[in-house]
Amino acid sequence: MSRRKLRPDEIALWQQVADRTERLDKRETFDPDAVAPKPVRSETPQSPRKVRQAFGDAIQPPRPASRKTSYDLAPALPDRLRKVPVQMDRKTFGRMNRGKLKPEGRIDLHGMTLDRAHAALNRFIMSAHGSGKRLVLVITGKGKNRDEGGPIPVRFGVLRHQVPQWLTTQPLAGVVMQISEAHISHGGGGAYYVYLRRHR
Repeated sequence: MSRRKLRPDEIALWQQVADRTERLDKRETFDPDAVAPKPVRSETPQSPRKVRQAFGDAIQPPRPASRKTSYDLAPALPDRLRKVPVQMDRKTFGRMNRGKLKPEGRIDLHGMTLDRAHAALNRFIMSAHGSGKRLVLVITGKGKNRDEGGPIPVRFGVLRHQVPQWLTTQPLAGVVMQISEAHISHGGGGAYYVYLRRHR
């Protein structure tokens, strides 16, 4: 497609504009090469150790999170239970942990909602204490991993972690003497021995 030729009046108008225009100095335009200062060669870049020393060891590069990352900052549940002081007779405690004592009653909570399990546990423990039982077994199951990678981490085995807390708060704290993870013969990590105080 051929270009259209300018008309005489268009040429005259362009000439008027050109006559009134002053040529710009290159330095007055934004030209990085003309305006920006020459880069100064810096010394050798600092090592990560020197950067940490300058800004504090708390500054650490973020590590990529993996699906297997545990978000539970508290110690593992079996470790916490092992650190609880022994309130009962030590010889009996040792036999209980080796699975040598037979529980006098048991309740299976796994599969229940938290509300239903809490109410059932309260009824069971108070009833067992009222009838003079000393050792009962509370089955929670080991729990399922329900964390789907969302922004809020979901604890593995919610019921398993919640039961010891219920047992150490009122009204159960007054009748429970000792809590211990069950021996493998009675369910292992999916169950607890609950040793009750004497009924008066």
